[in-house]
Amino acid sequence: MPLILCIETATKLCSVASSRDGVVLAARDLESDQHVHAEKVNVFIDAVMTEAGTRLNDLDAVAVGIGPGSYTGLRIGLSAAKGLCYALDIPIIGISTLRTLHDSARAQQPTLSVDAWPMIDARRMEVFTQRFSVNGQGIDAPVPLVLDEDRAVSFSPALVFGDGADKAGDLWLREGITHIPGIRPHASAMAQEAERRYAQGAFDDVAYLVPTYGKAANITQPKKKSVD
Repeated sequence: MPLILCIETATKLCSVASSRDGVVLAARDLESDQHVHAEKVNVFIDAVMTEAGTRLNDLDAVAVGIGPGSYTGLRIGLSAAKGLCYALDIPIIGISTLRTLHDSARAQQPTLSVDAWPMIDARRMEVFTQRFSVNGQGIDAPVPLVLDEDRAVSFSPALVFGDGADKAGDLWLREGITHIPGIRPHASAMAQEAERRYAQGAFDDVAYLVPTYGKAANITQPKKKSVD
């Protein structure tokens, strides 16, 4: 029965959980606009290991959210996960944050009768999203989309959730769309997917696993100072 540490930092939620055989033993979550991931992720790792009565040396693998989502948050979570995997010589399992967001919703509503669209806030009216079938299979690749009236109509019939869906609540007030507010990609929802991947030996390369940012970074050059 593998002991797996799960880390999810792709959104404003900093979330860590430990699980054994797919069952969550302990979890810590904090959602903040201050992006406290760098400050809290290692504190949360220590807390969940202590609460579960386990040590880092007991870990069999680390599962980590790989996005899409925040550039800074993803780098912090992946750095923590890789550091542990290198030091302990254990495998790493990269899990889509949209998959975890979907599984978080499914934990609240196990039976789905329509396709699900987990949505991660990508600022302004843009979101990262992916369609999941009623049996939980991801369809197509994750994409960034700008939400508007026409786009909202195209989702019907569907279930929408996540911080990306929450910011556009008025768009979902139409027949055929059900919006579940407050769903977040909790690390505890990674446990079963991490266990499945572990059982299959479907590990990632610790050296080459990178985040799925979703889109290129918006990097601007500083203005040149005028010379008097």
